[in-house]
Amino acid sequence: MTVSRDARERSITDSERSGVLYPDRLARYAASWIAPDPAVSAVVDQYWHVSWALDEGERLDQPIIDLPAVNVTVEEGDVPAPLVVTGVHGRAWRRIIQGTGQVFAIRLRPAGLAVLSDLAPPHVADATVPLTAMLDSRLHTLMRTIAAGSDPGERARAADRAIAGVLMKHAPTPAGLLANEVLDELRDRIHRRIGPTLAERFARSERTIQRACIDTLGHGPKWLSRRIRLQEVALTLATRPDDDLAAIAADLGYTDQSHLTRDLRAATGITPDAYRRALHDLTT
Repeated sequence: MTVSRDARERSITDSERSGVLYPDRLARYAASWIAPDPAVSAVVDQYWHVSWALDEGERLDQPIIDLPAVNVTVEEGDVPAPLVVTGVHGRAWRRIIQGTGQVFAIRLRPAGLAVLSDLAPPHVADATVPLTAMLDSRLHTLMRTIAAGSDPGERARAADRAIAGVLMKHAPTPAGLLANEVLDELRDRIHRRIGPTLAERFARSERTIQRACIDTLGHGPKWLSRRIRLQEVALTLATRPDDDLAAIAADLGYTDQSHLTRDLRAATGITPDAYRRALHDLTT
């Protein structure tokens, strides 16, 4: 496939909070973001795509602490299925990369799943499953239309058009839009330790905010905040290899270094020290 570069496209760098553990591998995956059209921004957070061509017999076990979001993908090559839906995972999820392949993905905003699909978060929680007409005919039809594009840029433009069409008939719910705002706020305040509560920030009750997050992502705001913070932990350990762990823990709002260690180990199965050693081994 000949790949043209969309004007909205930029490479995913190893210095940003992508959730990819061992971010030096990003260059090998030719990983890029494509910004969605503003007309669909209530539904789509980002388009992204990766392509790879590994040596024969090479196999990479890639863990990802992803943003709390549902991803829907068009896949080709050595991949699980032509169309795939990945739900919000409680732990880091893993993808085995081998052979050759490419993926075009739509990372949905919290409001997006209910607009584009008849699935609910529990249907795909902690799962990466083939997207079939039997699983969800509405989302399957949409993704087949997008898959007809010949390259990532064309697929992004097809997604913009198709999703804008869906939005004319299925507007996001008020709860979905609130969950969008809450997730944006949690992403922005990762390094802020003081400020208004979410209830104060949005002039809504804690119960209303909790329900909006659970209905759209399957988890409440405290869990979402911890997940985003773990993305920042992984990035910080990778980009500040010589920094003291206690200082990193304090900077990111953990009660102490042990708290950071427990959270990372619970999500990934490895400690910060083990992760740093693995990063070092990959670059030497």
